[in-house]
Amino acid sequence: MNYVEATETSLRKTGQIKLHGPQAFAGMRKAGALVARCLDELATIVRPGIFTSQIDDFVRKFAFDHKAYPATLMYRGYRYSTCTSINHVVCHGMPGDRPLKEGDIVNVDVTMIVDGWYGDSSRMYAVGEISRRAERLIDVTYEAMMRGIAAVKPGATTGDIGHAIQSFVEPQQMSVVRDFCGHGLGRMFHDEPNIIHIGRPGEGVELKPGMFFTIEPMINLGKPHVKVLSDGWTAVTRDRSLSAQFEHSVGVTHDGVEIFTLSPGKLDKPPYKV
Repeated sequence: MNYVEATETSLRKTGQIKLHGPQAFAGMRKAGALVARCLDELATIVRPGIFTSQIDDFVRKFAFDHKAYPATLMYRGYRYSTCTSINHVVCHGMPGDRPLKEGDIVNVDVTMIVDGWYGDSSRMYAVGEISRRAERLIDVTYEAMMRGIAAVKPGATTGDIGHAIQSFVEPQQMSVVRDFCGHGLGRMFHDEPNIIHIGRPGEGVELKPGMFFTIEPMINLGKPHVKVLSDGWTAVTRDRSLSAQFEHSVGVTHDGVEIFTLSPGKLDKPPYKV
């Protein structure tokens, strides 16, 4: 894998990893902060009885009110401003007229374009009182993401990230989804490198200062296998087991990692006290 210094015109995928400078870090902080604020505010409206289409309406209005654009809206034909993935939906759940009910868990994935920079993050939300196994799944998934992020530093590899996640999750009798991964981003929604959430230490792509990417493990209570439904987007667990996901956008610094999408209200994982 080759590396290249990112420029203002780095708006296409070339197979190279872009290395960004201080101005780019500032742009990503602004984009990430807005997404994190949106996810914080969702903690006040996700409740039994709300339609996932109402969540989507909220995200779209929030973006436009803050002079941003929801990156998923009309992306490759996708018609919504967010993804809402409920219970056994692994990712890319499409909002609609399905009301959330007591005991559901839902991942809301938000990406916004702010001054040309992409902020991308997702969180789990508990709908009313949820089961203990759902709580545990959410806790393990969040911890897995944070362990993956803690592995990020110059000279480490993408395999180190995957190993940190996999070696924590599997002893919990849970599984890591293989079919979807994290990705590079910046002035593009999806770029190099792919961040696989399983791996071996020292393998994969070397991390260098200036790299931007997401870490977004999807963890299942059952087996890791998924299938995509006929709508072409919605991915579900094949065994109908519960699935959870958290996602942060991060940048590799000279001495470690910066998380661009931290919650300003300390609402990083349920239960959310708002």
